[in-house]
Amino acid sequence: MTPADRRFILSVPAILSSRSNGTPISPRVMPMKSRSPRSRAAAPRSGTPVQRKTVAMLALEALREKILRGEYAEGEPLRQDALAAELGVSRIPIREALRQLEVEGLVTFSPHVGAVVSALSLGEIEELFELRAMIESDLLRRAMPRMDAHCIERAADTLDLYEEALREGDIGAWGEMNWQFHSALYAPAGRPLTLGIVQNLHNQSDRYLRMQLALTHGESRASEEHRAILEAVREGAVQEAAALLERHILGAGRALGEFLREQRGG
Repeated sequence: MTPADRRFILSVPAILSSRSNGTPISPRVMPMKSRSPRSRAAAPRSGTPVQRKTVAMLALEALREKILRGEYAEGEPLRQDALAAELGVSRIPIREALRQLEVEGLVTFSPHVGAVVSALSLGEIEELFELRAMIESDLLRRAMPRMDAHCIERAADTLDLYEEALREGDIGAWGEMNWQFHSALYAPAGRPLTLGIVQNLHNQSDRYLRMQLALTHGESRASEEHRAILEAVREGAVQEAAALLERHILGAGRALGEFLREQRGG
């Protein structure tokens, strides 16, 4: 580990709490300004072990966050030297982070350009949301027979935080809260490999969905659909919940496709 890498570890809180324009942002798991007692009760206990993070892991989190927030635009080259200087680390953890981001679908490597921020075509976006609808509805069907009251309350708490972020215009928290809500519903299925695939699909669409919600004010529809899914889950209506989830995902994909078609000039 180089001296620069050691300094980076010490400065990570500052990196994750500042945008390029100087306004504060939150880290990947975004705490809200205030939480209900129910939300606080769901937080991990103080005895939960904390995983030590390497420089590459911290660089990965910082770069992923910047891509998802749109600070690095789609198609923008990601120069390893410039990124290393920006984060104050050596090139080695940057190289490792970019390779992981390639696996997640957020970065593409070109023979002559190097790493660039991935850009999805309209056809790829349609395919992505169709995959999500198929996989996630299956996960929910598998999860619901194994779901207990604690799992449902966890999803409800997360949905409260998501709606609070929507009301406050906290764009940075939208994607994270959305993923936490969905993953809370799928976790009881006990399918970690499938859940990992779904998370990558969410990451690929996250920055587009945030942009769409921010510019088209689609927050109310998203909240209503989430509430309907959660209510069906509470009632144990497996097929209804899965159908609502499938319509929710496909509808979001269609709305996003229409939005991007307008943004890209047809």
